[in-house]
Amino acid sequence: MGAGSVQQMADRVARLMEERLRIRGRGLAEKLRRARGRMPRRVQAEAALLARAAATAQDPRLLLRLDHERIAQAYDTCLRHLSSVGRWQRRRALALDLASSIAFRLLVVAGLLFAVLNWRGLLP
Repeated sequence: MGAGSVQQMADRVARLMEERLRIRGRGLAEKLRRARGRMPRRVQAEAALLARAAATAQDPRLLLRLDHERIAQAYDTCLRHLSSVGRWQRRRALALDLASSIAFRLLVVAGLLFAVLNWRGLLP
């Protein structure tokens, strides 16, 4: 496995992140920073390993020290997750995020209203 193939793996994962998760950025490392919370931690850790390996592979002496089997495993994990993310899953997750955000805000407003009414002495 050469430096080109490690870079190709990182580019493929970055492209899938852009297509499936709508995450913009220049490279895999930047897209990972923007993807916080959109991918499971295990997959984020594997993608981070792949990004570090792609950066390390640019130096021919350090390329020999890379664990190519581990990199291939991380690549497979990222591909498996990103391939399974479909349009309806993204929309469902977006709708759930929006609903939970609205419910939390309503709860906070109701709590503040209750506190103000209690402070004014309007509640028994």
